[in-house]
Amino acid sequence: MSECTHNCDSCSQSDCHDRNSFLAPAHPGSRVKKVIGVVSGKGGVGKSLVTSMLAVAMARKGMKTAILDGDLTGPSIPKVFGISSKAVGTDEGLLPTETENGLKLMSINLLLEHDTDPVVWRGPVIAGTVKQFWSEVIWGDVDYMFVDMPPGTGDVPLTVFQSLPLDGVVIVTSPQDLVSMIVGKAVKMAYMMSVPVLGLVENMSYFRCPDCGKEHAVFGESHLADVAKEYGLVTTARLPIDPAIAATCDAGRIEELDQSYLDALDPILAVL
Repeated sequence: MSECTHNCDSCSQSDCHDRNSFLAPAHPGSRVKKVIGVVSGKGGVGKSLVTSMLAVAMARKGMKTAILDGDLTGPSIPKVFGISSKAVGTDEGLLPTETENGLKLMSINLLLEHDTDPVVWRGPVIAGTVKQFWSEVIWGDVDYMFVDMPPGTGDVPLTVFQSLPLDGVVIVTSPQDLVSMIVGKAVKMAYMMSVPVLGLVENMSYFRCPDCGKEHAVFGESHLADVAKEYGLVTTARLPIDPAIAATCDAGRIEELDQSYLDALDPILAVL
């Protein structure tokens, strides 16, 4: 295939967005039933939090659950699960780290000498590493794998869309006015890659006063309904700003998160 110019109108390659021609093989020791990508058009909206909460919620339902941390330059998954041990390998491949409750994880921070070591790599190297997390990690039996994807629509998100057998994606956003445009980019990329959008999660949607119970729109009024309607998305969920969630993540104990927070994601969980 000739080098992509990103101009689809003048492109003669009919299979450019044919995912089947780019899919990376899974490790022979991996048996993953469903792969769900968690994406955002921009950083800082809580994509890793939503990924972790979805995985915890599915694990509580009795599913064998895993997280592939594809955000190599901003890996936070091990931290929220309180994982400090490093991943180990065998002659057959890498072994994912497991949490206290058996949730499997693979992240670049499980391979670095120090958690604070920066990943100063070019895009193709980062993209190749994400593929290795799929092809060279012995995941074993997994009902649901959640992929914490890097933000945006660049090299690495494109590699994930093309290389992993995504069954669908969940888009994470926030209440600011600009989200319609940002969500639109993520939705259109998913459709270009023939991957269904399963739902839209608005994080930091509101703050509920602990004294009176009133909801306050700290980052502006919610645009969730309007954005969902604009792009034909039926399934939505809203997550609050809550210091208890932040404290639980900072302590590395997200698996102990109160069930009421996970219940907010029920509409998304129902379609996975």
